[in-house]
Amino acid sequence: MAFDYDLFVIGGGSGGVRAARIAASQYGARVALAEESRMGGTCVIRGCVPKKLMVFASSFPNAVAEAQDYGWDAQIGDFDWPAFRARLDSELSRLEAAYRGGLERAGVTIHDCRATLAGPHEVRLADGRTVSAKHILIATGGWPVVPEKWQGLGAMTSNEVFGMDALPGSILIVGGGYIASEFACIFNGLGVKTTQFYRGAQILRGFDEEARGHIADQMCENGVDLHLGTDILDITRDGTGYKVKATTGHDASYDAVMFATGRKPNTDGLGLEALGIELKPNGAIPVDAYSQTAIPSIFAVGDVTDRANLTPVAIREGHAFADTIFGGKPTTFDHSLIPTAVFTQPEFGTVGLGEEDARAAGPIHVYATAFRPMRTAFIGRAERVMMKLIVCAKSDKVLGCHIVADHSGEMIQLAAVAISMGATKADFDRTLAVHPTMAEELVTMRTATRSHDG
Repeated sequence: MAFDYDLFVIGGGSGGVRAARIAASQYGARVALAEESRMGGTCVIRGCVPKKLMVFASSFPNAVAEAQDYGWDAQIGDFDWPAFRARLDSELSRLEAAYRGGLERAGVTIHDCRATLAGPHEVRLADGRTVSAKHILIATGGWPVVPEKWQGLGAMTSNEVFGMDALPGSILIVGGGYIASEFACIFNGLGVKTTQFYRGAQILRGFDEEARGHIADQMCENGVDLHLGTDILDITRDGTGYKVKATTGHDASYDAVMFATGRKPNTDGLGLEALGIELKPNGAIPVDAYSQTAIPSIFAVGDVTDRANLTPVAIREGHAFADTIFGGKPTTFDHSLIPTAVFTQPEFGTVGLGEEDARAAGPIHVYATAFRPMRTAFIGRAERVMMKLIVCAKSDKVLGCHIVADHSGEMIQLAAVAISMGATKADFDRTLAVHPTMAEELVTMRTATRSHDG
């Protein structure tokens, strides 16, 4: 059977774009891609990139305060959100054009419309056309969810936050994951009176417990009004704002409310169920190690599979798919050791197992330290950084590394190289310290803080 394309990709985010570009440019496949919104997906348009730029913007008041303590006659005025947003919009448009240009140079045919599945080898475009492809890749990502009870009130999610006309004077952020916690720190840094509700006992569920507590304490110290074990009983519009009743009796009014209580895979209306693909309860597409669905011609990568919802993971999955199907090199991506950074203030870099998961797997030694870094200790600041290594008691292999400190994302990337190569604690110990730095603590912790028998 002759197909219109060798590959049709549905979704123009990081995973889909990488798969399309590699298949076309490196392996000569005839590739088409459909994107109904803006090229670049969540990461470029409404996620990692704009969020990180907001992190940068929110850090300057504290930087100026530190500069004053160091002797500079430094001052900072009000934050000009419209000016920042205009520059942000311009940068996102530049990045979107770069993504589109990369696809065009690779020879990928772009369809700027929604696409759905019409069969195992057929895609129906929103303009009415139906095209065929030997392989179909679904890379439609995920979407933030507002609890059904609170829909229709105009509350924000991470999708809308970058399009605000003005900064609110106060905001309630609901949720305790990395998105909620990052935006709590961002708004707080921008001068917005920030409250965060999380119904759980501690923010950042799934990460190392000690690191979670350290970050929460520092966020509170920095001015975030964090309420744990707290949920919403009722929300009503209060003029231009919101009146919120909490389960703990913390009732207050806010200029804005942002929900960061979860994301769901973008599979609604794609036509998967009609083809016999049974979705997971949250709408995720089940795939095997090669990102193949129950239908051999249909594959899926990225957040739509709900494996590890991170941009670099989607990129690696997309690349592995192209290598496997079009390069003749069966390739899988190992999801077991994923370094990542949470851009709270303080920042959190982590790779490997946390203490709780590691101790459940067997005997471990824990090396941990918390200290006042030189830069802020000099000016009498109380903030502390935390560094932690989890080590297998039997093999001496480093199972996890966790850093809570400024620029920990930069540090964890290099630590991840060593850990992914199987570095032992002895390897860390014989590595010369770079002095004076915060990172030198990673190679100077000689005595275990505690041990667990598993």
